[in-house]
Amino acid sequence: MKVSHYFEWEEYITGGHHQSVQNQRKILDRRGIEYTTDPDLDADLLHLNNMGPKSIYYAKRARRAGVPVVVHTHQTAEDFRESFAFSNLLARPMKPYLRYAYSLADHLVCPSEYNRRVIEEYADAPTTVISNGFDPEMLAGVDDGDLRAEYLDRYDLEPPVVFNVGHVIERKGLASFVETARRMPELDFVWFGYLNPAGGDLDRLLRSRNTKKLVESAPDNCTFTGYVEDIRGAYAAGDVFFFPTKNENEGMALLEAMACGKPPVVRDIPTFGWLEDGEECLKASEEFVAELESLTDEDRRDRIGRAAEEKSREFRLDAVGDDLEALYRRVA
Repeated sequence: MKVSHYFEWEEYITGGHHQSVQNQRKILDRRGIEYTTDPDLDADLLHLNNMGPKSIYYAKRARRAGVPVVVHTHQTAEDFRESFAFSNLLARPMKPYLRYAYSLADHLVCPSEYNRRVIEEYADAPTTVISNGFDPEMLAGVDDGDLRAEYLDRYDLEPPVVFNVGHVIERKGLASFVETARRMPELDFVWFGYLNPAGGDLDRLLRSRNTKKLVESAPDNCTFTGYVEDIRGAYAAGDVFFFPTKNENEGMALLEAMACGKPPVVRDIPTFGWLEDGEECLKASEEFVAELESLTDEDRRDRIGRAAEEKSREFRLDAVGDDLEALYRRVA
């Protein structure tokens, strides 16, 4: 079997979307499945990871040629809102566009049950839920005491550290992160990651006015690191993973934090229905102070962290790979 595994605009997309595609390719490499990253209609299956105009063009051609088309539903209009400047405006035409794009698939891959429920409003193609997963090898060395000490010192952090990982955007719960830090001056809060996915000169263009205001007005105990080259340092330095995102297709950083034994505090939204409140995480709707305060107790932190780590094993690449390979063989 040969798979055409195409990721349109690959050179521009970062974050969880990009990492998901890399995870898929690691699965293919490890299982000896032949693939090309070009949109090649001589393949047995066309797997599209970003439905730009070129992907739509090749999806149409593939269907005419009898090549099965698998599409990953990384994007929804709901998930796009409150991301970057003009994202709320662009989300309006995005939904009908994605409805058309997803309708070209023979099979849709959804990263979570929540995402699948949303996608049911977009297209009636068959769906399979396959987690984006995480690669445990990428997290090797997180428990290294020297790495932890290095990152605590670099950002002047005092444990227990409340942290987040990912792009700094409003949808991820930026306002809640900043305001909770303001209400808990005795704790250090740190957000590891880009201030936007492009960085550099595009930073001023893509960051919304409100995002800039929130970051600039953050209290002294709230740090934004910008891009971190070795993300293991973030998971080494952090003690409680605070993820107040308003909408998420899955949340890869959450899976990675759990795998490192970091107890998560998340917003109580449908995306996280698979997590048991009080056991593998703590959930809150709007106010997070009480939940974070309870995790300053080391025993409680360790107990929930251990349960989170155990739950994360379901999302390792080996397990996810079984599902992806089975789908390929069924569709092709």
